[in-house]
Amino acid sequence: MPRLLPALLALLCFGPPTPAPSAALTEAASEPEEPWCPYKVRPEGSAGGRLCFRRPALGFQCSARSCRAHRSPGGALVANVLLNGSVLLQWATPRPGNGLRGFTLNCSWDGTYTRFPCDSVELGAACRDYLLPEAHGTVRYQLCLQPRYNAPRPAPPAHCVEFRVEPAAMRDIVVAMTAVGGSICVMLVFICLLVAYITENLMSPAAPRRA
Repeated sequence: MPRLLPALLALLCFGPPTPAPSAALTEAASEPEEPWCPYKVRPEGSAGGRLCFRRPALGFQCSARSCRAHRSPGGALVANVLLNGSVLLQWATPRPGNGLRGFTLNCSWDGTYTRFPCDSVELGAACRDYLLPEAHGTVRYQLCLQPRYNAPRPAPPAHCVEFRVEPAAMRDIVVAMTAVGGSICVMLVFICLLVAYITENLMSPAAPRRA
């Protein structure tokens, strides 16, 4: 008992030992979080705009069934036109440590006789994509991404991409045709299997009986 008395006194004074952090918590703390994308939408003819934040769409890949990709000359800017009418813009990551301040996204669309500007967007240096929530159908858009650098470095040429969004009725027709085409393929496979079964079991000649 005298030997256990110092250990009991130390436990009462200092409390139980602190458990070691688990490996999952250590890995989660060591992994860097993807920075938020600050942006400001400037309506046409306005100098102001509200500052907003969004998370980047990491790992997004344009699927042929639900998306159509349009690339700028050189492929630095990609416009992914989705079936719901929204457009996800993606661009290449600039080299780090080059004085990049951010990006300016200019938008315009073709009218009957002239080109009309639409809302411009100022994006932070951490932004790598931007989502246009809704684009008008049957209208040809031109989006230009202009990097902004600290002085005295001049701004490089802008990357521009042009695309046209299918109207909502056309998108519904495409979705309906895709669904009907899939059903027809399943029916054709079933019919082929049924014909093969009938040919193999019902229409084949019976083997002659031996006396």
